[in-house]
Amino acid sequence: MTKAIILAGGLGTRLNSVLSDLPKPLAPINGKPFLEYQMDYWIHQGIDHFVLSVGYLKEKIVDYFGDHYQNIPINYAIEDTPLDTGGGLLKALNFITSDEPILVLNGDTFFEVDLKVINDFHLNRGSIWTFSLFRTKEIGRYMGIHLEPSGKLKFMNQEINDQERLANGGVYLINPSIVKALGYKSGEKISLEKDILKKLSEDYTNIYGIEFEGQFIDIGVPNDYKRAASILN
Repeated sequence: MTKAIILAGGLGTRLNSVLSDLPKPLAPINGKPFLEYQMDYWIHQGIDHFVLSVGYLKEKIVDYFGDHYQNIPINYAIEDTPLDTGGGLLKALNFITSDEPILVLNGDTFFEVDLKVINDFHLNRGSIWTFSLFRTKEIGRYMGIHLEPSGKLKFMNQEINDQERLANGGVYLINPSIVKALGYKSGEKISLEKDILKKLSEDYTNIYGIEFEGQFIDIGVPNDYKRAASILN
């Protein structure tokens, strides 16, 4: 598994106060765009092809990276109108021709996930979609994930009020054909969590999650964006 899709098309409205003229993935952290940290981390683990799903201020991302980064090829799934995260994923999957598992990343989060560990877990469980998970006490901000002891998904819920819970870390390992088989069409505006993940959990049982203890940062809000400078270097 050597391909990664990065969902980098969001509007970044919560960062307008600190980032008005750049798309969120280009937010500078210690003088370097956030997306560079993300791509460097995964290149180091063996990713050798990126598909960037881009929309808002897309020209700035395309102009900055071009068609290669660190000699790694980049394709762009262009959203001419906002398609939300699910629609962005569907467009990006047009560039994926095999059904080998691929990595899917949120463009505004960084999570230290061991690629070999999640890949081995995914294959050994026969999973079609594997979540990377972290523990949090922030109620309501992240989608809560409840698992069976084997790691199989029991349910997902944004409103879980546990004092501490496992939450979706925005790093997924997926089988592309499963998403393509859901019946959505490329170019549709759909949500990853409310549409694709909801339908997957209703139609399939072999969905899994695995907890990681590495650093997690979500730059989507100003306070955490500022905190990212102490984590990414």
